Parts: sequence; C-alpha cells; structure tokens
Amino acid sequence: MPQLPPQRPHIEARPTGRRLVVLSLTALGIVYGDIGTSPLYAFREGFAGHHPFAPTHENVYGLLSLITWALVIVVSVKYLTLIMRADNKGEGGMMSLLALVLQQERRVEDRRRRSLLVLLAIFGTALLLSDGMITPAVSVLGAIEGLKIATPALEPFVIPLTIAILVGLFSVQRFGTARVGGLFGPVMLLWFSTIAVLGAIEIAKEPEILFALSPHHSIMFFYHNGATGFFVLGAVVLAVTGAEALYADMGHFGKRPIRVAWFVVAFPALLLNYYGQGALVLRDPTTATNPFFLLAPSGFLYPLVGIATLAAIVASQAMISGGFSLAQQCMQLGYSPRLSIIHTSYKQAGQIYVPEINKAIAVGCMLLVLAFRTVDNLTAAYGIAVTGAFAITSVLYSVVARSRWHWSMTMIFGFLFIFLFTDLAFFSANAIKIASGGWVTLLIAVLIFGVMSTWKTGRTMLTQILHAGSLPMDLFLSDVARKKPPRVPGTAVFMTSAAEGVPLVLLHHLKHNKVLHEQVVLMSIKTEEIPETPAEERISVEKLDQGFYRVQARYGFMETPDVPEILYRLRQTGLKAKQNDTTFYLGRERVIVSDKHRGARAGTRRATAEMDVPSMSRWRKKLYVFLQRNAKSATEFFGIPPNRVVELGAQVEF
Repeated sequence: MPQLPPQRPHIEARPTGRRLVVLSLTALGIVYGDIGTSPLYAFREGFAGHHPFAPTHENVYGLLSLITWALVIVVSVKYLTLIMRADNKGEGGMMSLLALVLQQERRVEDRRRRSLLVLLAIFGTALLLSDGMITPAVSVLGAIEGLKIATPALEPFVIPLTIAILVGLFSVQRFGTARVGGLFGPVMLLWFSTIAVLGAIEIAKEPEILFALSPHHSIMFFYHNGATGFFVLGAVVLAVTGAEALYADMGHFGKRPIRVAWFVVAFPALLLNYYGQGALVLRDPTTATNPFFLLAPSGFLYPLVGIATLAAIVASQAMISGGFSLAQQCMQLGYSPRLSIIHTSYKQAGQIYVPEINKAIAVGCMLLVLAFRTVDNLTAAYGIAVTGAFAITSVLYSVVARSRWHWSMTMIFGFLFIFLFTDLAFFSANAIKIASGGWVTLLIAVLIFGVMSTWKTGRTMLTQILHAGSLPMDLFLSDVARKKPPRVPGTAVFMTSAAEGVPLVLLHHLKHNKVLHEQVVLMSIKTEEIPETPAEERISVEKLDQGFYRVQARYGFMETPDVPEILYRLRQTGLKAKQNDTTFYLGRERVIVSDKHRGARAGTRRATAEMDVPSMSRWRKKLYVFLQRNAKSATEFFGIPPNRVVELGAQVEF
C-alpha cells in the first residue's frame, strides 16, 4: 500500500492532567495568535485612529469598558459557550457549519431558502479568506512599528523589514509547520506573560482604572459623546478579531483546551494589558499615540519589539494555515477549483500546503503593506470582513439551533437580538471605513465569492448536462450482452461524478475503440458533509452484470481523495485492482460558451430549465471556462499514476 497521509486524530472530549495542559498550551499558540496581538493597535485606534477621541478620563474608562464587554460577549459567551456547540463530528468553522446546515436543510422543501443560506455561508467564507490576507500584514507591521518608538531614525526601515519578514514567512510554508509548531505555544505563553506583566505594573500605579470593568462606563461613553460615540466600535472590534479561529480550530484541540487557554491565560493577560494601557494614558495623555510600546521601560523596548514580532509571526502562521485548511474544505465541498494539496507531515494530520493559496495571500499581504504603509491606515481595511463573518455565523447558528436542537422561536429571537445586534453594530461602525480602505477587503471577498459561486454553479451545470446525455445502466449492459464486444485482459477504471447511469467517457471509449476490458469499474468519489468518513464506510462495491462493478468512495470535507488508497481497499474486497494491470479512463470536457444569437440562448435557457439545470450569465460562463482550464488535473489531484491514464475529450456547449 502506498504511503498515505495520517488519519486525523480524534481529540478526547474531556482531557485532564498533563494532556489537558499540553493541548491548552498548543491551542494558545495556534488559536489565540490573532486576538493575542490585538493590543498592539486596538486600544490606540480609539485615540489615534480615523475617528479619534480625546484621551479624557471618561473616554479612557468608556473604551476599556467597551473592550472588556466585547471580549465577554463575543468571545466568552458567543463563541466559547454557544457557537462551539455546533460541532460537525468534532470539527468547526464556517464550511463545517455550512455542512451542518445542508444536513438539516435537505429536509426542507424551500429551495430558495437553502440557496440563500448556502450563499451566506460562501460569502462568510470569502470574508474570512479576505481577513486572513490582511491579518499577517497588520500583525507584523504593528510589531515592527515599535522601532519608531525606540528610535525615530529607524522609521524608514519599518516597511522594508516588514516586507522581508513576510517574504521569509511565506517562503517557508512549503516545508510545513510540523517542526516549528511546537514552539508556537511557548512563544505565545511568553507573549501573554510579557503583556500581562507590563500591564500589571502600570495598573499598580493607577489601581482605580479597574473601575472600568463596570458596564456603566460603556453607557456613559455614549452619553458623553452622543452619536459620534458610535464610531468607537470600529476600534473596539479590533480587540476581538480572531474570535472565529476559536471555532475553526475546534477539531484540532477540542473544546476544553481552547476554553482553558482563554480563561486561564489569554483573557486575563489581555485585560491586564488593556487596562495597563488605559492607566498609562490617564497619567500621560500624550502616550495615546502608541500606549502599548510606551508601557515598556526604555531598556526593554527592543526585546519587546522582538517578542512582538515573534508573536505576530505565530499569529500570521495560524491564519495562513487556516487559509490552507479552508481552501481544502472548499475544494472538497465543490466550491473551489482543484488546487495542489501537499501534505507536509506524515505524523501530524492536517498539516497541508496549498501553493496557489500561499502565493495569493503573500502577494496580497505585501501589496497591502506597500499601499497602506502604517497600521493606522491598515486598520481602516481591517474589521469589516470579520464583523461580516460574525453576523453570518450568528444567522447560520440560529438555523442549526432551530432545526437540530429544536430551539423555540423565543430562544432564537433572544439569541439574534443579543448577538446579531452586536455583530451588526460592529459591522455598521466599520462600514464608515469603506471609503478609507474597507473597500479593499470587501472587494477581495466579493472576488472570492464570485469564484466560489461560479465554480459551484458551473460544475452543477456541467454534471447535469453530461448526465442528461448518458444511458441507463441496465440498457447499456443488455446491449453489451447482445453485441458481445471483444474483451481484453486487465481492469479499466472509468472515473465519473455520477453514481448512476453510464459515464460519457465509457460510451466514447466503446464507440471509438470497440473493445472492453475483462473487468470494468465505474468509480465515483463523493464528498460527505462530515469531516471524515470511517474506514469501514469508505468504499462500497456493487457487482453488476458482464464483469462491471460500480464503486463509490466516500471522503469527508477535511480529507483528500486518494485513488491508490481506493485500489488497495478494492483488492481487499477481492477485485482485480493491481496498479500495473489497471487503466484509468478520464473525461476531459472542453466547455465552450455559446456564441448563438439571443433567441437561441433563450431556447437553451428554456431547455436547461426543463432539465432543472441552473443558468449563468455570459461573463460567469467565461469565468468558469477560465477556472476549469486552469484547475489542477484530476490525474494529479486524485493521485492517479499518470502513465496509467487515458483521457477522452468531449466538447460541451453552455
């Protein structure tokens, strides 16, 4: 059997003792990198951002109170307590939540509702991918900007150093993170310990700052600032960016370690640092321009910049790896063209590298740094994507809660009133940043959404058109029995996306070659709406007449299909499936956008409507053709030996 990537380990539900400590420390490094580096820029954004407030006593207390309760409501209650309940066989994240929704919505006859929920989930995924592009830029640049505080003469080197670090970060992705992943936890533990100590020292000088824990000061902030106080939510939301990672990484560590890491280390450290910054600004309002680095004694400033840079790299690595996983899920669920999936570790599951995604994020990050040049400018583009994802998660969760756990409408409305209202308030406050930079992340998200939705619709159109041209299996087999075409030794595997009917590639083969192999296998690979399928349910074999077999291989959306593995399992069932005696037949469809006049196109639309085939506008058809021609070949994606493949072309007109 060929060497295969490892099965994803199942995290125990309630780890204890040393195992809990190890998992919690690892989760601290992977899950809390983004939210952990927020003190670099979140608090100062309220006083030095695009809508600055005067660093008065009331405003400092109000901003601290708002940050505190945002962390409580969004992170502690919404994600750690509620959203994490929606686990799909232990996995979380937007695409996992979509799979849960699809499992429940299949019972609902309202197709328009299903389509709307799917589109929401796709757009939420696009927002997260867009957010993942800006996170490395803002985290690394925020850390390096500390050099300006240490020595203003170093300011010209901030951008080049940031670019150099990003180039190095993306260059090492192909080697995987298995070797250095063990350092993430200790690095983030050092980071959280450092920011907690720096904050505690300043709090000791101004202990009355702790009164800002009261939500009363949040209310008074809006009372003193009126309608303009709403703008501060654009800064507050920066303190909770990265909360979606708590849910997305649930399958790697389990719920308990993620919660322990938050309540024992991350949450207290963040509060201590934010309140330390607030105490410093109260004592010296001029420090509001960059209170984080000004917390440090002069002799500790350079080491703090180094620690912050390491933490920013860890935060960036977590987002990049998350982008790889999200891309894999999109491919498996049919919302992305086939891309290269490289497993970088045969000991640790989930360690993958997607070169195309790595290049896209790298180019995007560096262009953002060069275009915006400062963290203050970058934060204008930051936040709107993640707040949109927050709101979509709330909507999808309420659907799952209603259909899966049978929540009453009162509970659903209560959940939406509290959490969706909070999400939409954050989103609205960030919407005013669209003109000054927020349009960048929205544009990226819209482009990603366009690609994902076009690919899914195009694949559905192509599959249904090909299926309409196939023959019923019983009719084909009876024809084979009657005509008795010559049979040659060996096994022929015809890859097909349909689990019934005769594949078009088989019809073409018989028409042109007028011969069949002794054993013919019709193989289809199906992605289930669960993270992974049990080994005993992976392969199903149906014996047909005339030496034909129908094989269906089932994979979860967190797994990569592997044809050599399927052949190995087929041999265990008794089929002749030796690799050197097996020929794979693949169809290679060339899609052509019709140039017929409008009347003919209208006729085509009516015909496709009768077949229940979705339709697309002309520009989307052209986009699909471009994506299809640049997608990774099925031979490479499924791991089929290229010297055993025969491709038969077919021309399909949209």
